[in-house]
Amino acid sequence: MELGNFSVSLAVKDIEASKQFYQKLGFKVFGGEQSQNWLILKNGNHVIGLFQGMFEKNILTFNPGWDSNAQQLKEFTDVRELQRQLKAQGVGMITEADERSTGPASFMIADPDGNTILVDQHV
Repeated sequence: MELGNFSVSLAVKDIEASKQFYQKLGFKVFGGEQSQNWLILKNGNHVIGLFQGMFEKNILTFNPGWDSNAQQLKEFTDVRELQRQLKAQGVGMITEADERSTGPASFMIADPDGNTILVDQHV
């Protein structure tokens, strides 16, 4: 099962302080809008998102259809197909993608320890 690009979405208390900290680790701002309380930072192929006031805890994020530079892949497994495969294996959904739609969509699941996993397709 190919889930696409991986990143960690961090729920931060102070986006400026977090940005400065991760910049000391070699991360550079890659996307987002700090005035809207979200930034995407990158160090090589490692991607983290900083999100202030948007969710309560950290989230593991996968982006079907994107490479690590947020460039669209020619071939990828659609988020709705990934959802069908996981449901067929008995994985419970927190939120679901509308299987009648096409294009951008997402679903959320949780691992056995309660860690949230977001599969978020932007294409």
